[in-house]
Formats: sequence, C-alpha cells, structure tokens
Amino acid sequence: MSEPHKKNRLLWLVAFALLLVLPLAVNNYVQFVVNTMLVYSLAAIGFNVVIGYLGQLAFANAAFFGIGAYAAGLSMAHLGLPYPLALVAAAVVGGLAGALVGLPALRVRGYYLAIVTLAFGELMRWMYVHADSVTYGASGFNVPQVVLFGRGLNETGKYYVFLLVTLLGLGATRFLVKSRIGRAFVAVRNNEAAAASTGVAVLRTKVVAFAWSGLIVGLAGGLYALLNGRVSPDTFGLSQMLMHFAIVMIGGLGSLAGSIIGAVLLTGAPELLRNFPGLEEIVFSLLLMAVLFLMPRGIGGLIADRIPGARERLYQE
Repeated sequence: MSEPHKKNRLLWLVAFALLLVLPLAVNNYVQFVVNTMLVYSLAAIGFNVVIGYLGQLAFANAAFFGIGAYAAGLSMAHLGLPYPLALVAAAVVGGLAGALVGLPALRVRGYYLAIVTLAFGELMRWMYVHADSVTYGASGFNVPQVVLFGRGLNETGKYYVFLLVTLLGLGATRFLVKSRIGRAFVAVRNNEAAAASTGVAVLRTKVVAFAWSGLIVGLAGGLYALLNGRVSPDTFGLSQMLMHFAIVMIGGLGSLAGSIIGAVLLTGAPELLRNFPGLEEIVFSLLLMAVLFLMPRGIGGLIADRIPGARERLYQE
C-alpha cells in the first residue's frame, strides 16, 4: 500500500473513532443538533443524485422525505413493526415513489419537470391531510416509542442509529455513482443525445436515478420521524424542499462530501444564531447568494479546485 493511501486510511480511522466517541463530549441539546445534521446529510445525498449527478430540475425531495417519515411512522403505529423494519419500509416506499416520479422525466424536462414534481409534493401533502383514517389528518401523529435491545432510545442511542444508517447510505450511493450506472447518470446530465449514441439507456437511467434518490431520501425521512418523534403534513411543504435545495447548492452539485458539508452548515448555523431573532433568515439568504455568485459549484467544487487530490472524491465531472 502506498504512503498516501496509508495516510488516507489513518485519517478515516481517526475520523470514525471521533464520531464514535462524540456523544461523550456533548450535552443532549448538541446531540440533537448533530442528529439533525446526520438526517439532513442523508437527505441531501439522495437529492444530489437527481439534481447533481443526473442534472434534472426535479423537486420531489420533500415528498420523498415525507413519504419515508409517514411510511416509517405509520408502519409502527398501525402494523406494530419494529423500527428497523419500519426503516426498511420507508426506503422501499420512497424508492417506489421515486420510480413513479421518474416516469414524467421520460417525457418532460427543465421547468416542466420542476412543476410536475412540485405538484407531486403538494398532492402528497393533500393526501396526508385528507386520508385521516390512515394518516391521522392535519394534526399528524406521535411516533411510537422506539425500543432496541430492550431499551428505549435516547438522543445518544438515536445518534448511533443515524450514524450507521447515514454511513451505509453514503457508502452505497458512493459505490453507485462510481459504478457504470453512476457514469451513465453523468453522461445523461452532460448530453442525453451523446449518451444515447454511446449505448446508454437514457430512459432507464433516469428511472434508476429517481428510484435511488427516493430510496435514500425516504430513508432519511424514516430517521426524521424518529428524530422528532412526531409526523405531521405541515413539515413536508415548500420550506422543507427549499432547505434540501439550499443544502445541495451550498455543498455542491454532484458532490457527496459537499452534501454533508452543506447539511452541517445549514443545520448548525441556525442553532448558533438562535439567540438573535431575525438574523437566522438573513444569514441563510446571504450565505445562499454568496455561494451562488462566488462558488457556482458550491463548497465541494471549491475544495476540488483548491485540492487536486480531492477532485475525484468531491466533485463528479
């Protein structure tokens, strides 16, 4: 093994060890913020697959997030499923919803696709409100207490669950985007006609990307249900969609590491500014405008430009 590879492996091991002992150094409030960062990191990773790697202007991410949260919470409340199986249900239902939403992408693109996917999100919110015999209506419902290994989960227990699921989601998505399928995503983003001429099945590639995005964002929604212990339709509206969009834009399109950086910044900054009413929205807006004007490829792209060795890892050309 070469010396750079040894150093990289050592750095990853140190980072992993720090993540494992993190709960020993923080209080419950900071632990909740860190848990929120993990949930939004996973959601941004899934959203980046469609908007960053596939290059489709689609905004069904909040819908996938809500579908995952409802699938996990309702499967526990109605069917009595244990939380691990409820998470699997969130991922499966999210993936199916992603494949369904991917079908319009076969016929429309650009602003038309954006409108169609936004409409899908609003349709899901309408269903949450009006199918109250299943979804508990506009008031939402409390997620049943999660018990693992005979003990109820506190914030520290949730952290280890979220960390495990986020790392698995990150690893699986990284494997996908580095594979032949991921290269097909980027080829379709760059030029659909050229991709088709080289043998890429453009239509199938789009459906696969949407399905994977739905699966990962749905999984994040399942974590979100546990994070807050409550699911309600007002949580999954336009503000949720804008939050995901801002995280990906600031972190960097087509960058998994950038997705995590964006999630840490945009979930951590509001907590730092909580004692300054009104400043939170101002900083959020200025940060978004600054990145869009000065760093069109986001923080992930900036790091890739400054550190050539990080290009492959941080930005997918």
